[in-house]
Amino acid sequence: MGVTLPSAVIVRTLADTPIADLPALLVPALGETLAMVGIVMLVVVLAGTPTAVCLHNMAPGGLFENKAVYGVLSWIVNIGRSLPFLVLMAAIVPFTRFVTGTNIGIAAAVVPMSLAGIPFFARLVENCLREVPRSVTQAARASGGSPLQIIRSAQLGEAFPAILGGLTINTIAMIEYSAIAGTIGAGGIGYVAVTYGYQRFDQTVMIATVVLLIALVTAVQLLGDGLVRATTPHLRRR
Repeated sequence: MGVTLPSAVIVRTLADTPIADLPALLVPALGETLAMVGIVMLVVVLAGTPTAVCLHNMAPGGLFENKAVYGVLSWIVNIGRSLPFLVLMAAIVPFTRFVTGTNIGIAAAVVPMSLAGIPFFARLVENCLREVPRSVTQAARASGGSPLQIIRSAQLGEAFPAILGGLTINTIAMIEYSAIAGTIGAGGIGYVAVTYGYQRFDQTVMIATVVLLIALVTAVQLLGDGLVRATTPHLRRR
C-alpha cells in the first residue's frame, strides 16, 4: 500500500530548484548585493565621517563648540536613526523616484540605504572620537596644530582602529538592509530569497540564501576584525 503525500508537500518538492542550478541564480544576486553595499558604504563614509567630526567638535568642549548647531545636527541624526528601514524606504519613495527616476532596482535601494546608514555611522564614529583621551587633543593644540591637523591626526588618527570596527558593524547592517530592499525589486540576495524562495515555496533557494548571507556577514566580520588587529599596536604584537 503506497503512502499519499499531502498536495502542499508534492508542490513544494516539484518546485524546489536543483542544487546544481543554484550558482546561476545566486552568483549574480551576490554581485548585486555587493554592488549595492559597496556604493552605499562609499556614500556613508564620505558623508557620515564629516558629520561625526562636526558632532564631536561642536559638542561642549569641542574644537569649535556650538551648542545650537550641535543640537540641530544631533536631532537630525537621531531622526535618521529612529526610523525602521522598511518604514523609511516606503516613506521616501517619492524622493527616491525624484533622485533616481525609478523606485525599483539597485539605484532605488541606494537612496534609502544611504539615508539610513549615514546617521548610524555618524553616531558610531562620534562615539569612537569620544574615546580618544582629551589630553591627545590638548597636546596637539599646544604644539600649534591647526583644527584640520588636530582632527586628522589627533582625533581620527587615534580613533582609526575603533572606526574600522564601527565600519564593520555598519557594513553588516547594510547587508541586512540590502536584503530588505529586495522587497522593492532592488535585486540581490534578498530579492532571490523573497521571489524564488518565499513566494514560490522553494526551500532549497531559501536555505541557500540564508547560508549565503551568513557566510557573507561572517566574511565581513572576520575581515573587519583582522583590520582592527592590524591597526591596533597592542593587538598587532600578539
